Amino acid sequence: MDLGLKDRVYIVTGASRGLGNAAARQLAADGAKLVVTGRDEQRVADAAAELGPDAVGAAVGNAEADAPERLIALARERFGRFDGILISVGGPPPGFVADIGDEQWRDAFESVFLGAVRLARAAAAELEPGGVIGFVLSGSVHEPIAGLTVSNGLRPGLAGFAKSLSDELGPRGIRVVGLLPARIDTDRVRELDSLSADPAATRAANESRIPLRRYGRAEEFGRVAAFLLSPAASYVTGVMLPVDGGTRRGF
Repeated sequence: MDLGLKDRVYIVTGASRGLGNAAARQLAADGAKLVVTGRDEQRVADAAAELGPDAVGAAVGNAEADAPERLIALARERFGRFDGILISVGGPPPGFVADIGDEQWRDAFESVFLGAVRLARAAAAELEPGGVIGFVLSGSVHEPIAGLTVSNGLRPGLAGFAKSLSDELGPRGIRVVGLLPARIDTDRVRELDSLSADPAATRAANESRIPLRRYGRAEEFGRVAAFLLSPAASYVTGVMLPVDGGTRRGF
């Protein structure tokens, strides 16, 4: 299936690893041109090099106030256009309510929430009809995940922002979508499993609760992200799509 991604230009944040990287890989494989970001300069440079000549890296964090303007300017300068953005950010540190102080909440809010809002707001001002804004969120939008208190507090609010934005931008022909991953086999999920006394048993127990009886693969998430960002999904907006192997029980 041709998704219509050839020569379209996207910014993918948090693309040096994990789900952001998986999405960037699939977009590049389908012919898109990319600006990819991450906070570690060497890691993001390596990621861009692996994606090929139609990708450029920028060592920029979502929380940096000038990140949106810098990234959009880079997309236009390098590739001559700007068609969309996928806003992905690594999850805040795990912990329970009693473990998390004000400073950790502030840092996470700046990166996970306010940084994403800034990026989306700047993209909305620059995109033409047919443009798209995507958010990588979490299954915690629907149901809290034990031990991820900060993420549980911030992701649902960001989903609400995305839904509001889709209403505002729809009349301009700009789409807004969200992806809600659950257990995808990434470093982040392996880290969470390792917090238990028996990581292998924890993984087995988690897999037993997933209808497909396994964790998702990063490339499977990437394919879903690429589709939602593509012109092939031109009548899809305002959705929060679970990518979770059937874990979510509600409609």
